Amino acid sequence: MMVTTGEILAKFDDWFRDAEAGEPEYPNTMALATADASGAPSVRMVLMKGVDQQGFVFYTNLGSQKAKELIENPRASLCFHWKSIRRQIRISGAVERVSDAEADAYFASRPWDSRIGAWASKQSQPMEGRFILEKRIAEYTLKFNVGEVPRPEFWSGFRVVPETIEFWKEELFRLHDRTLYQRDGEAWTMEKLFP
Repeated sequence: MMVTTGEILAKFDDWFRDAEAGEPEYPNTMALATADASGAPSVRMVLMKGVDQQGFVFYTNLGSQKAKELIENPRASLCFHWKSIRRQIRISGAVERVSDAEADAYFASRPWDSRIGAWASKQSQPMEGRFILEKRIAEYTLKFNVGEVPRPEFWSGFRVVPETIEFWKEELFRLHDRTLYQRDGEAWTMEKLFP
């Protein structure tokens, strides 16, 4: 059976609204799995900050481990797991950087303290002690005072462009409902999977 990207996004939106209503903390949390150039995997939790016809977006320091891995090996998998509503969505595909305009717009929407934190943190780098971070926060607070905090060049976003999306819903006796969508050009094929 063939479906459109719009139909899949509508289903995602329905499930995400259910998660917002039923998941107590951060329904936009997703596991992000990456691999370096040698294929060694790594996974961590990140926050989805956008979804559209092109894909699923998150932001990070470009010096972070995840960003370095995505630059070396631009493929990733995501997993939303909403325990409270007994559902999950898995997404895999190629990864691309968001445009500077997208990154600027999102960065400008962040709280002032978060923008200062982005400047101060050398994400994923060794830190001799918490005092070093606090000192850097003080330095950037003084530098930008209470004015505009521009997006640093070393901070941007990535978009996972889905090639597969699987919707999983818990059912009785572990006979879960699984629906897999696979990209086929501009459309998608849909098939049911055994639990």
